[in-house]
Amino acid sequence: MKFIVCVKQVPDTSGKVAVKADGTMDRASMAAITNPDDLNAVEAALALKDQNPDAKVVLVSMGPPPAAAMLRELLAMGCDEAILVSGREFGGSDTFATSQILAGAIHHLGLEQDDIIFCGRQAIDGDTAQVGPQIAEKLDIPQISYVADLKLEGTTVTAKRMLEDGYMTVQTQTPCLVTCIKELNQPRYMTVKGILECDQKPYQVYDFNTLKDEPLIELDTIGLKGSPTNVYKSFSPPIKGAGVMLEGSGRETVEKLFATLEEKHII
Repeated sequence: MKFIVCVKQVPDTSGKVAVKADGTMDRASMAAITNPDDLNAVEAALALKDQNPDAKVVLVSMGPPPAAAMLRELLAMGCDEAILVSGREFGGSDTFATSQILAGAIHHLGLEQDDIIFCGRQAIDGDTAQVGPQIAEKLDIPQISYVADLKLEGTTVTAKRMLEDGYMTVQTQTPCLVTCIKELNQPRYMTVKGILECDQKPYQVYDFNTLKDEPLIELDTIGLKGSPTNVYKSFSPPIKGAGVMLEGSGRETVEKLFATLEEKHII
């Protein structure tokens, strides 16, 4: 039994956002973090492993070589193995291309009858929530999205989906894919033991040559040139002006406020 978790290293949007002259994001100059929703997916897999000690949690991530540091941190949390899908041929892939590359990597790893694939709901750098469901479609397995509660009994998965107007309980059989939301759990921390052992855990790199013959990957629809979706432009939002604080609470302050609003043609 394997719990396969797809994770992504994303720019830390709470800090500096850098954009190149061609409109693409300058990821090399930005601080990077593990995608927040993916941490909930990792925790969900680790929680099921706690209940099924013979299972192993395998991380799969597509990204540049520096993403190895993120994977080591997740191994220190308790995951068992890590696979980094990395190659220049994969760079610039949109969701369609990314999903088939990750599906090809999972197919290469081997998807068994009692396996579950975990994904975060969406990545904070794209916010599309498309990659997880597309992986399931490529692998032709059931999927359950927006999971807020999860139970596994044998090969039966029961999940509670959080919707805008309520909840939906869904049941399916493994192998399947679930996408996790932050309400599902609270991700655990790395442990001292995990930090000491993470460098000894299995770690592989799947490059282009490893996956080029995978039947789930269409070589003419991957990478920046092959991706059906093209980003026209990326830019940093304009910086808002500083606010104005009016002192006092009397009639004069109110009159000053109204005068300012009238001057700016707000009222």
